[in-house]
Amino acid sequence: MVDLTRRFDVLVIGGGNAALCAAISARRAGASVLVLEGAPKFYRGGNTRHTRNMRCAHDAATEILTGPYTEEEFWKDLLLVTGGQTDEELARFMIHESKDILNWIVEQGVRWQPSLGGTLSLGRTNSFFLGGGRAMLNALYRTAEELGVDILYDAEVIDLNIEDGMFLSAQLKQPVGGRTEVRASTLVAAAGGFEANIEWLKEYWGEAADNFLIRGTPFNRGAILKMLLAKGVQEIGDPTQCHAVAIDARAPKFDGGIITRHDSVVFGIVVNKHAARFYDEGEDIWPKRYAIWGRLVAAQPDQIAYIIFDSTVVTSFMPTLFPPIAGATIAELAGKLELDATALEKTITDFNAAVQPGTFDHTILDDCRTEGITPAKTHWARRIETPPYLAYPVRPGITFTYLGTRVNKQSRMLMKDGRPSANMFAAGEIMAGNVLGKGYAAGIGMTIGSVFGRVAGREAAKNARN
Repeated sequence: MVDLTRRFDVLVIGGGNAALCAAISARRAGASVLVLEGAPKFYRGGNTRHTRNMRCAHDAATEILTGPYTEEEFWKDLLLVTGGQTDEELARFMIHESKDILNWIVEQGVRWQPSLGGTLSLGRTNSFFLGGGRAMLNALYRTAEELGVDILYDAEVIDLNIEDGMFLSAQLKQPVGGRTEVRASTLVAAAGGFEANIEWLKEYWGEAADNFLIRGTPFNRGAILKMLLAKGVQEIGDPTQCHAVAIDARAPKFDGGIITRHDSVVFGIVVNKHAARFYDEGEDIWPKRYAIWGRLVAAQPDQIAYIIFDSTVVTSFMPTLFPPIAGATIAELAGKLELDATALEKTITDFNAAVQPGTFDHTILDDCRTEGITPAKTHWARRIETPPYLAYPVRPGITFTYLGTRVNKQSRMLMKDGRPSANMFAAGEIMAGNVLGKGYAAGIGMTIGSVFGRVAGREAAKNARN
């Protein structure tokens, strides 16, 4: 039983990777810590439950990584995917700190598995959790509990008492026990973005947001973010920018997770409801470009698209939960997809005619390309001509939003007048927009959460002692 009449040194709001890293870090620094997780215990952990890996800089190959991934290469990859829309000081700080996270996270009970090969192309850059995100979460919770961190589930924060940039208390609502005031010397906000709040998404996307699917937790509704911004914290990020991938249109509205994502784009073409291609499917290596497809599909009519390929590539990518839709002919496939058969046949005929001879290699930017069509397919272009013809219907799958709280290198929130908050810190998705102005590369979300969670907990504990 948690004694809510006491004053804690550090209050952590949230229950995912960033929150747990903050709680453990603060507790190891000698602080008393209370974690408030808004979800029931079974659904604890926010989007971390659906993760698989983390991107960290390292100077040499290890037991789990096939080669070095330097800070400078990490920085160049981040620059590429964000188009330069990142806070360079914070981003370079995160990249530098990530080198130590690989070992620190293991010290907290998390285990890595050997690197994965195949079309993911991540064996050198990303470390994979043994057992996936839920196993990682379980290890962090176990460590937090063993250290004496207090944890409450179904703990909805309905208000924050903040005066002139100083956190004083939080109003807590629980299914049993009703409303309670929770007092703490410092606050760490690690409660995620607002991706599960469809009405808030519609403020920026309009009615199109009704067709979005949410890959992760239904509990990330942005309540804490909205409170903080309303109480003087400086915001950062474009509210329409997010980590959004193309996921199967047959996926559930929430919590579909990693098994609904499609990695097959580079092996075929993508068309909209008018059977027209709309973007280069071979622009770059998949982990650097997979996260653009959610926004691309969101811009198409009715927010729907179709990945089209033939039977020669079905073993080239990881299968998903849903089987592909098949047709013995292009016309039959079009009928099953409710697309205009003549239009789809023309799109594929034109594409096939534009494909140039080359040597296919999915691990590099190869020379298999098209000429004479727009948009071009600049790499991995091969003719679609071997039946059965196959397709996946896809919709935008929102992972997390980038609108958030501005922070400094101490993870301390900055107020609208530019002053650092007296005692408020943030970590994870709620401040990811500092690093991710747009775009995404595999594993960076977990890096942001772990690095800034560890820093936020350490700094919050130091603040509480002072």
